[in-house]
Amino acid sequence: MSVRRNTVLLSVLLLVLVLSGSAFVEELDDTFMETKEPDEIWLIQFYAPWCSFCKQLDPVWHQIGSELRSLGSPVRVGKSDATASPALAKEFKVRNYPAILMLKNNVKYNYPGSRTKDGILDFADRVSGPLVRSLSSPRLFQHAISRHDVIVVYVGATSELKANLTAAAEELIIHTYFFSASREVVPKELTLTFLPAVLLFKDGTYFIYDEEQDGDLKSWIKRERFPNFFLVDSYTLYAMGESGKLVLLALLEERHFCEDSLRYKRLVEKVATEHKETYSRRFYFGFMEGSGYIDGLIMGQAVVPSFIVVNLSNDGYFLPPGPIETEAHLLHFLDGVLDGSVEGLGGNGFPQRLRRAAYDIRTTLTPVFRDAPVLGCFLVGFPLTVGFIFCYLCVKNRPTSAEEEEEDAPLLAPSLQRKKRQIDKKSD
Repeated sequence: MSVRRNTVLLSVLLLVLVLSGSAFVEELDDTFMETKEPDEIWLIQFYAPWCSFCKQLDPVWHQIGSELRSLGSPVRVGKSDATASPALAKEFKVRNYPAILMLKNNVKYNYPGSRTKDGILDFADRVSGPLVRSLSSPRLFQHAISRHDVIVVYVGATSELKANLTAAAEELIIHTYFFSASREVVPKELTLTFLPAVLLFKDGTYFIYDEEQDGDLKSWIKRERFPNFFLVDSYTLYAMGESGKLVLLALLEERHFCEDSLRYKRLVEKVATEHKETYSRRFYFGFMEGSGYIDGLIMGQAVVPSFIVVNLSNDGYFLPPGPIETEAHLLHFLDGVLDGSVEGLGGNGFPQRLRRAAYDIRTTLTPVFRDAPVLGCFLVGFPLTVGFIFCYLCVKNRPTSAEEEEEDAPLLAPSLQRKKRQIDKKSD
């Protein structure tokens, strides 16, 4: 009896939690843009009823709505069925599901990260606030450094450089935080030979922007905004393509790393830390748990554990020509990638795109034929049948030469028609 009572109480509690979370997430339709207030800030998820990833995100989305409301955030949370409200989805240029966007001052910001509660909350906090936040005391400066993995800080008075930073923040605020501070706020241990200056803090150190050496400010931030060594997921790896850098990855198991996996991970971390000055301008370093994304890139089954260098700018990659057992072997591999002695594979040329399209079709249809053969046959056979019927009807309805002559005959005068028939009889 007590077990049954506990089960009922647990069910009621879960129902209350779901309903309370739902109260903080509003369902939006095609009238949203006309009915919202101009100064409202919205965090919106676009979903489709058939999307399995959307269903996995749904309970997380309600937790986000509840937490933002409890924190007193000005951000309102909504979701929209893109199949029921296509005009709204078109307004936000939704191309895949689930799509997560922030709407602030009629500017739309796409969320580029992994679909986790912490990642989405951080995105909402970052975009909903000022583009460049002011740090008014050393304590606030230390708090910002300790809280975020990567931040960009402007030091100095108002200048053209600060205007350029603000312009860069309009696009890059979806990725990282931007701050401004006076020289008195920044620790004296930081060596600043000139002001104003832009500093990027990451990995326990900092980098100073040099226009002559680093070029465009926004491009420099794109190149440097990732930590030097970290756990890389598919979303982050795709975003790294904007940096123009190569990425050295240790591919590991998803769970329960074997001894070789741990050794590979330590090797990459050691090179990233001890050879930062040599390779940090050309490489990022990290590790991936699982090889699903890399399997699609190389169009095959990647070996785990293993090393791979990825060039996201052209979908290319490099594989070690031999086994890598030591740090020297790994450094030799990186040097070979840079000097061209290691062959580059993949790419985005036309033949490679055809191969990739064929691979995508095969990987999409294989599980369908395995799990539902009848559905697979229908998906393949139906468009082929429609195409065959269309071609058949086009050929069948094409006029013959005799019919064309008969159609042309009425255009001739009667005397010419009789003469033509006589000529036809003689020729017969």
